[in-house]
Amino acid sequence: MRLYSYWRSTAAYRVRIALNMKSVAYETVAVDLVADGGQQHAPDYAALNPSHLVPTLVLDDGTALTQSLAIVEYLDITHPDPALLPADPIQRAHVKAAALVIAADMHPVNNLRIVQHLGTKFNATPDDKAEWMRHWMVAGFDALLQMVRTDTAFAFGETPGFADICLTAQYYNARRWGVDLAPYARLTEIEQNCLGLPAFAAATPENQPDIT
Repeated sequence: MRLYSYWRSTAAYRVRIALNMKSVAYETVAVDLVADGGQQHAPDYAALNPSHLVPTLVLDDGTALTQSLAIVEYLDITHPDPALLPADPIQRAHVKAAALVIAADMHPVNNLRIVQHLGTKFNATPDDKAEWMRHWMVAGFDALLQMVRTDTAFAFGETPGFADICLTAQYYNARRWGVDLAPYARLTEIEQNCLGLPAFAAATPENQPDIT
């Protein structure tokens, strides 16, 4: 498998964690999102991912998969151990809802292309952009804090899953943009428990071959 990734992309970070948890071997292909012109816009990459985003996972037969949570769910189905989603439909819905607070509510409005557009179209200053990022992350973390369990090592149990993968990646972004995490002690506890696992630690941005 080949994972088209950018070291600081939180969406790619999610997929790296899942691949590691499933013990799936893969080759990293760097896509530099901040290079002149952005490598994600190159015609050969756009042919793989029409959204011009990372990650893209190319399977051994050449099939290209896009969208991080779709990729993670594919991996969970094809490599069921360890399970990332509970079998019970209600619990499964709760876990996916928490993951989507991050992946659907928080992350899209904090994406690089959104922040760039704020500057070029609306003359947002660096301080304006940082305040934008923090505002939406705080809103998401406020919601997430009410959704996760308080009596388990991870968000919804004693093993990490979908929600933990999303939370850990988003916390990296939160620290980068200076979000005050003091009100989120429970979320920080979950993140630290995750980072203590080799699959999560190996997936961190600092451990990627394309770090710049």
